[in-house]
Amino acid sequence: MKRFLSICLALSFLFSTVASADEGMWLYNEAPKDKIKAKYGFELTQAWLDHVRLSSVRFNNGGSGSFVSADGLTFTNHHVGAGCVQQLSTEGHDYIKTGFYAKTQADEAKCPNLELNQLVGIEDVTDKVNAGVKAEMSAADAGQAQRAAMSQIEKDCSTSTGLRCDVVTFYSGQVYNLYKYKKYTDVRLVFAPEFDIAFFGGDPDNFTYPRYDLDITFFRVYEDGHPAHLDNYLRWSRTGVKNDELVFVSGHPGSTARMQTMAQLEFTRDVNYPSVLALLKRRIALLQDFSKQSEENARIAKEDIFGLQNSQKAITGYEAGLMDKSIWDPKAADEAKLRAAYKANPKNSSTPDPWDQIAQAEKLQHDIYLQLNYLERLRGFASGLPQIARILVRAAEEKPKPNGERMREYRDSGLPSLEQQLFSPAPVYKSLDTVLLADSLAQMQDALGKDNPDVQKILNGKNPAEAAKDIIAGTKLDDVAVRKQLYEGGEAAILASNDPLIVAMRAIEPDALALRKEFDDKIDSVVRLDGTLIAKARFAQSGFSQAPDATFTLRLSYGAVKGYKENGKEIPYFTTMGGAFEHAAEHNNEPPYKLAESWINAKSKLDLKTPLNFVSTADIIGGNSGSPTVNKQGEVVGIIFDGNIESLSANFAYSEVQSRAVSVDSRGIQEALRKIYGATALADELSGTKADAAKADK
Repeated sequence: MKRFLSICLALSFLFSTVASADEGMWLYNEAPKDKIKAKYGFELTQAWLDHVRLSSVRFNNGGSGSFVSADGLTFTNHHVGAGCVQQLSTEGHDYIKTGFYAKTQADEAKCPNLELNQLVGIEDVTDKVNAGVKAEMSAADAGQAQRAAMSQIEKDCSTSTGLRCDVVTFYSGQVYNLYKYKKYTDVRLVFAPEFDIAFFGGDPDNFTYPRYDLDITFFRVYEDGHPAHLDNYLRWSRTGVKNDELVFVSGHPGSTARMQTMAQLEFTRDVNYPSVLALLKRRIALLQDFSKQSEENARIAKEDIFGLQNSQKAITGYEAGLMDKSIWDPKAADEAKLRAAYKANPKNSSTPDPWDQIAQAEKLQHDIYLQLNYLERLRGFASGLPQIARILVRAAEEKPKPNGERMREYRDSGLPSLEQQLFSPAPVYKSLDTVLLADSLAQMQDALGKDNPDVQKILNGKNPAEAAKDIIAGTKLDDVAVRKQLYEGGEAAILASNDPLIVAMRAIEPDALALRKEFDDKIDSVVRLDGTLIAKARFAQSGFSQAPDATFTLRLSYGAVKGYKENGKEIPYFTTMGGAFEHAAEHNNEPPYKLAESWINAKSKLDLKTPLNFVSTADIIGGNSGSPTVNKQGEVVGIIFDGNIESLSANFAYSEVQSRAVSVDSRGIQEALRKIYGATALADELSGTKADAAKADK
């Protein structure tokens, strides 16, 4: 990336979307040191950046976290850790409801399938990825050459280092970085509060502020059966934050679309979002009905319902951003200016317009959208067991191929993580899978038509409910030993299998593969190739003044602790523990505003003025959940768990006027651990008191 920086770094900006204020989810190898120093007078050092980077972790289930003690203690949100909490629960022992605390390390419970990634190295591999791309190549051939090069780079890296190695695409393919991760797969649950306080206010308060949530969970990473010793971890602030203080967020934002073309945004606004929102509405209603049938059904569906409702509200907010003319019109104007500048350059007079090429690719994506989603992306098979069957069938096809010719998810460097998920002993609930599969098959039948050959192959003359019941009842893929036998047996075992889910996946595989190839060759490769040309044009005008769109890779954001105005009312930057009790009383302590009994019982012991949540102008998006919020000393002052509703439009354009990142305050966490949960040992480990005592004893 460094060589591109020389283009025009001194130029300010051409477009209104160029980074201003506290905008940006920045790469650690291109941190905005000058911007931060100019605005806040603070100089980021390389030592500071390295320490915070090495103290940050990515949760493979879609969240962020951080190391917070030398003995492997790891910190994230309750809603990031809830999958493990639920998997460790059983009928009669619902840790989502009651919470969990391991008073000793011997009591810490191993999660079935969590993988945590620590970013230990970054390398620019742009030239290596593009080495096999020739000017005369089609977009499809260029895309295949790049994918093959990426897989080879990752394989060589993993073989030589033993690390997880991922080539990450930035700026649509203008820049490629190799990210090297140390993996932790022995992850054990230490502490989780009750759902009632972790998600206090429920869906009505989600993406709002003020908030009063203790959305935290603690894990510990182990190596060779012992707590991992960490040289880099974030120490706990003893003072918390104050108004206007500079803070940083180190996390893994999932995805943004700030640099996409108008054609891409139109597809998202007009096709994808409406379709996904309709799906989410239907699925939530289905699971709510399922939950009403028994207490056990409610337990096993609760986490799924929470995730779906969260997605529904988030996408509704994203969609509103694309409906907002104050966002849409400047983006359209910026694109028009950039296109005009591109066409005015004589070097581009004989080449196709990259914006037109991407628009054609988006038109094709519109045409194949339903089939691609229902067959290749398995929207028609919306439960865990069919996903397992797809992996088994496809792994048998892909693993015998040369590494560079495989689909990216089956490359050599990625197989260990895939196998960990495939062979996870996490519980499978066939009752839930049956309901989900029946509904998704019915939806696929409606979308593709009763006469669709793939629909007919799956239903085999039955209605969706009957087919789903027979398929899930007959499958043995809930048995990890069966999965291993099929996986290790390869193509012969898959072809010989009469498991109904394997049979179903084999039946749709030819059409699913054809759709995947069409997407890879005619959509993804075009966006990559022509997006690179657009990125070059942007850099020529404005230099690297914008952070790349989010890619679920480690980024650094920054901003000030600051309240805001809403409808003329001043919204303070922090809330208190006492405010949680007041908020509950305002709603008669009825769900979802029912405080956990542990809080009610401990009220008299609490300092009710203790800050519980606070907001800042740091630039975040989904995936940042669990990110540590740190001060200039690199100390934990909080943990990101949400943004307000105004922050959701940051998927497309950031504004610090009202957009706020919401954190749980480090002081509220300590107060709760000590006075509500009696988790003194955990609180001491965070504060360093335990370590200080150990040193004194020596």
